[in-house]
Amino acid sequence: MLKQRTLKSITRATGVGLHSGQRVELTLRPAQPDTGIVFRRVDLPQPVDIPVRFDSVCDTRMASTISPGGDPGAPKVQTIEHLMSACAGLGLDNLYVDITADEVPILDGSSASFVFLLQSAGIELQNAAKKFLRVKKPVEIREGEGSKAMWAKLEPYHGWRFTFEIAFNHPALDATGQQVVFDMGSGRYKQEIARARTFGFTKDVEAMRSRGLTLGGSMDNAIVIDDYRVLNADGLRYDDEFAKHKILDAIGDLYIAGHPLLAAYTSFKGGHALNNKLLRKLLADAEAWELVTFEDEAKAPAGFAQLAPAW
Repeated sequence: MLKQRTLKSITRATGVGLHSGQRVELTLRPAQPDTGIVFRRVDLPQPVDIPVRFDSVCDTRMASTISPGGDPGAPKVQTIEHLMSACAGLGLDNLYVDITADEVPILDGSSASFVFLLQSAGIELQNAAKKFLRVKKPVEIREGEGSKAMWAKLEPYHGWRFTFEIAFNHPALDATGQQVVFDMGSGRYKQEIARARTFGFTKDVEAMRSRGLTLGGSMDNAIVIDDYRVLNADGLRYDDEFAKHKILDAIGDLYIAGHPLLAAYTSFKGGHALNNKLLRKLLADAEAWELVTFEDEAKAPAGFAQLAPAW
């Protein structure tokens, strides 16, 4: 039987929120089978649990934000996608995330620090079957026209594959790889995806800060780009780091479904909003998906049965 996974021990991290600039502490704790991933706002007079579900997403501007039942007026947790991506990359099913503010710390702007944190705690197999959300027929979201067109789709696939194409019409980004294909079954999430950092443009920073966004952003936790070039002294971590970060985000956004998908995801210029709309459209159609388990591990897609090795 392909089993569910949680942590072996408690682990902690401290950092700042990318948008809020607030100091925040995370405590990651093991959870029982079928718990899923649950954020807990422990800074509130009465702690509030926010289970990660597609319909708990209440905001997708600049990040994926969740609240109980998706209520925009309820307590929330912002910028969950990088931690969710790390959980997906390591195959973690069940986890409690105690958090002391309303935003997950950005750390270095990628998911690599979360991967290291989770692996340091150790990963434990649980005596319950791992559930996958298998896509049975194509589902697609398209928005915009002409140069503003963007789309994302899911198609049946025995595995979890991602294809992303960017098009920013910017000299620094145009000089890098525009399309990346990554298969989770390769077992190379940590090496090929996890270190890709979030990125932003200097011309947008002032406008965003005036709206109370990116208050914690710096070259320590993001790639910063002016009108012509990357400003970070150490340059890029991958030749195609921009497109790879978009895949990192998409992995996290889709893992908000509550289970790993068995699907091929393809997107052109998509983002958090399009990814959540795609999930909602998929799960609204009962004929488009099913939950499956694998009693025989040999029948599971390649790469899903192995525990992630240490760094």
